[in-house]
This record gives sequence, structure tokens and C-alpha cells, in this order.
Amino acid sequence: MQSPARKPARERVLDAAHHLMSTVGLARTTTKEIARAAGCSEAALYKHFASKEELFIHVLTERLPQLAPLLHGLAAEPGRRTLAENLTEIARQAALFYEQSFPIAASLYAETQLRRRHDDAMREVGKGPHLPIEGLTAYLRAEQAAGRVRADADPFAAASLLIGACAQRAFAYDAAPGGRPPVDDFARRLVRTLLSGISAADGRT
Repeated sequence: MQSPARKPARERVLDAAHHLMSTVGLARTTTKEIARAAGCSEAALYKHFASKEELFIHVLTERLPQLAPLLHGLAAEPGRRTLAENLTEIARQAALFYEQSFPIAASLYAETQLRRRHDDAMREVGKGPHLPIEGLTAYLRAEQAAGRVRADADPFAAASLLIGACAQRAFAYDAAPGGRPPVDDFARRLVRTLLSGISAADGRT
């Protein structure tokens, strides 16, 4: 395993950016501070990343749990493992992603100009917070076509419920007496409830 001092400059910059953005937030993190923490100059940082927004995107995609590969793989091969197992793994990865990304991204919502620059940068590279819902919707539609999801089910609504719950876990429970629900238990319970529903009348009102 490489020591931090022997890592390539790009990796050191990403590590430093991840640490600083996680501890002080995106808005308060500067490229100057990132470069200092990485042991390089700002000029060296800009050889690898055009802006702080671009660096943030790479932190999200290279340092946090990833949903896209999992969702794409499942959508391409519906029927692999059980539906409950697949959805539980999706929920687990989503919960971990939002748990780790929320402290970084929260400050975006306090600064309109920073949020606008971030949104523009995300659009330029085809990224955005809508993609996990779109990816999960595509997977559920593939399972629907394979007969493992009811024909009258709404894949978009189901995907929105699951991803939304995982995002909610990231910030709603910090002030709760017990803290955040453990991720594995949370994922299992969420999927069990999503698959079974809560109506005692089998959907009839």
C-alpha cells in the first residue's frame, strides 16, 4: 500500500479535498487549502482539476459509495438474485452515499451562486442528484418486464420512495436520541415495507 507521501498528486488532492469538504463543507473549502493539505501548489491542483466544482464531482464519484454501476448492472440483468436482495443492496449503498455526501454538499443550499455553479458543472458532465432515481426506475422497469414486479406498480414512485428515504436518513436523525438507524437494518426494513406495502386491504380503500 502506498504511503500518502508517495501517492500521485491527483490522488493526494482528491484525498485532501474529500477530508476538507467532509469536515468544513464545500462552501468553506478553498482550492488553496486543498493544495496545502495535499502538499502541492494550486497550479499543480489545476493541472488535474479545472475548478473546485469539478473536484467536488470527482470526490463524489471516486471517494464515495457508488450507485450507478450497481444500478446499471442490475438493469442489464434483471432476475439475478431475489428482488428483495437487490433492493436491499441498493438501499444500503444509497444510504451510505447520502450519509457521506450530505456533510459535504449541505453548504451548497446556503449559497445560491455556489449551487448554480455546481449545478452547471454537474450538467456539463452528465451528473446530478436525479440520476439514482432514474437508474432505480430503469431497474424496476426491467424487473417489471421480467414479471417480478407487478404490472400495475409505479416504478418511478417506488424508486422515489426508496431513494428519498435513504437521503432522509442522512440528516433527519442526527438530533434523534438514538442517532441514525444502523444502515443494514434500515435497508432491510425499508425494502420489506416497500415490497409488502402497508395497507391492510390489499390496496383497496
